[in-house]
Amino acid sequence: MIAICSLLFLLIQHSDAQFNNDSLKAQLVKDWERAKVYTAEYLAAMPADKYTVKPVDGIRSFSEQMLHLAQGTIGLSANGTGKTRIYPGYNMERSATAQTKDSVSYYVNAAYDFAIAGIKEMDVSKLSEIVKRGNLNESRLSWILKAHEHQTHHRGQCTIYIRFQGVTPPAEKLF
Repeated sequence: MIAICSLLFLLIQHSDAQFNNDSLKAQLVKDWERAKVYTAEYLAAMPADKYTVKPVDGIRSFSEQMLHLAQGTIGLSANGTGKTRIYPGYNMERSATAQTKDSVSYYVNAAYDFAIAGIKEMDVSKLSEIVKRGNLNESRLSWILKAHEHQTHHRGQCTIYIRFQGVTPPAEKLF
């Protein structure tokens, strides 16, 4: 949501200025790179032996949350950028071997690298192109923004997991 509001603010603020698709692409890359650094702080803050702990029964563990974040980042950003998904058919969130701190960090960083590379490599003139997935018809830009919103949501959910371990979570990084 922050990403959407930020981009809308930028679009309005620069409506009379020289704001173009290249400027938008640069802002998207900047926001995704910041999100990667911020999420890495979350991964580092959680003690390695607590990655599979659930604050309450019936919800994801910290590792499952972060792996879900990674899968969503890959899938949603692929819809936006047109880049071929990495790890197709692999449900990392449910994989027993993916739950360790090292594995989670690997997959999460790979997901961010995938999204960032896809944005950098994409033809920005296609941002308004409509991509259909299931019953959804959204622009490429919308898919990229939804991917960013999704990772923000799941990283935010992980705040309570870290606090439950008596650790102070990383401070907010808006810029």
